Amino acid sequence: MATSDILKEPLLLRLSRLFSGLRGDLTGGLTAAVVALPLALAFAVASGVEPKAGLYTAIVAGIVAAIFGGSSVQITGPTGAMAVVLVGIVAKYGLEKVWIAGVMAGIIQIALGVAKLGQLVKFIPYPVTAGFTNGIAVIIFCGQLNNFFGLKLPRSEHFLPALWQSITHVEALNWAAVALAVVVIATNVLWPRINTTIPGSLVGLVLATAIASAFHLNVPTIGTIPQSLPMPQGIPHWNDFSVIRELINPALALAALGSIESLLSAVVADGMTVSEKHNSDRELIGQGLANMIVPFFGGIPATGAIARTAVNVRSGGKTRLSGVIHGLALAIIVLTLAPLAAQIPLAALAGILMVVSLRMIEWEAIGLLMRATYSDFAVMILTWLVTILFDLVLAVEVGLIAAGALFIKRMSDLSLVKIPETEVFPPGTPLELGKEIAVYRVDGPVFFGAAERFATFLRDEPEVKYLILRLRFVPNMDTTGLVALEDIYHDLERHNCRLILTGLQPKVQQILERSGLLKTIGLSNCFETTTDAICSISPQIACSQPVAADLKTKELMELND
Repeated sequence: MATSDILKEPLLLRLSRLFSGLRGDLTGGLTAAVVALPLALAFAVASGVEPKAGLYTAIVAGIVAAIFGGSSVQITGPTGAMAVVLVGIVAKYGLEKVWIAGVMAGIIQIALGVAKLGQLVKFIPYPVTAGFTNGIAVIIFCGQLNNFFGLKLPRSEHFLPALWQSITHVEALNWAAVALAVVVIATNVLWPRINTTIPGSLVGLVLATAIASAFHLNVPTIGTIPQSLPMPQGIPHWNDFSVIRELINPALALAALGSIESLLSAVVADGMTVSEKHNSDRELIGQGLANMIVPFFGGIPATGAIARTAVNVRSGGKTRLSGVIHGLALAIIVLTLAPLAAQIPLAALAGILMVVSLRMIEWEAIGLLMRATYSDFAVMILTWLVTILFDLVLAVEVGLIAAGALFIKRMSDLSLVKIPETEVFPPGTPLELGKEIAVYRVDGPVFFGAAERFATFLRDEPEVKYLILRLRFVPNMDTTGLVALEDIYHDLERHNCRLILTGLQPKVQQILERSGLLKTIGLSNCFETTTDAICSISPQIACSQPVAADLKTKELMELND
């Protein structure tokens, strides 16, 4: 049912629909909250901010995005991908400027949604998404080595220096912290064999905290979390134009990542439910509103969380109420259990994030791309490396450029086919004339990438004097295609080779006429069928013979089809 139809329904009917799946929403929301609790703390620490910011983000952003977003079952909160970007921004600009960048990112996301650009995420190639997802996983894993070893090193803006710091200070590691992290990792891996209802991350977190408290282990902990709900606060310098200009690039990065990850998560949710599909433009608006509001409550930018959304759906969540319940449940946990959270070891959060990162790596995608095509695998590896060595936004840009170039190359290969002489030449064609004429069929609107192939063709087959392009399967042509066709014409002219076009579609012919290229090529070099073109080249061919007539009839039938 369309959103406009739902809004026209009576209020009572809409409320009854909302609460019809209350039991499933209650189960899904509470389960998602239990899963979100340790992850919100862990991703806040991974982002370089206080753990309470992660909880406040999950509460506020989770409720706002659930109400205003375009997916009925999406769970929003801190995520690993956003943590990778935030840790560098926090180290470089500080938390207060991260709040400003978050508001700016929210405004950008809302603008994208209003402009109805939500569908663009579908055009991101699979190797690119697999590459940056795997890169994020590596960064999260290595970024937790500091807490895994129990080290207290200053945070670095970039990934590689932080990794090098952790490695070079291994001699100062805290064995108690390492042991607690190992306990959490083992619990995460083994617990699902015992119970699938309670998440292993939560069990490991409780177990590690209990061990650290019982044995009075000297390990770093997350510190005090206020036993109160987040309250609205002001953001310093939010109206300072120089600060806003300074934060344009970070805001664009946050908006791009938040949009991509949220929409991908919504697509995953669509595949798990038979209810109405998400509205991508509304989802961007909902995520944008969440990111605009959450900084005023001390939170950090958030996105749709794939793992928590999946838990919500699998646990019975069906409507937006499940996302609201998830946020309210976290608020209750903060009010009741905040003092206990102060004793949680950072090593326990490191163990959780390490398991999450290993599960993030798309092992199946790596195997699929290796078996499928080496070129797609190369695009994934390139995106992966740029994500690790530089940053996520640059990785997506480089991956899209590489995938686009690969697509053009493939299209130029597929769209240009040389037709054998036996299929186009009427009986009685002289052998010499057969060598002088080459016929190519062009398929689809994208064939400008084939221009260079004609230059190579002319060098390899200098005896060809007539090049016939069958364009009946070309429905449209852009400016790049026009320029490429003109280059082909001039290259052929320099080699004393005549260019002939057959089967021009009306729209393509209009474009050629408006550009003046049709006049340059000449109407005398344009024919309805390839057979007509061959007969005009050599009048001595008996074009009236039955076979030739059959060829012409076949071409006309193809044109009508």
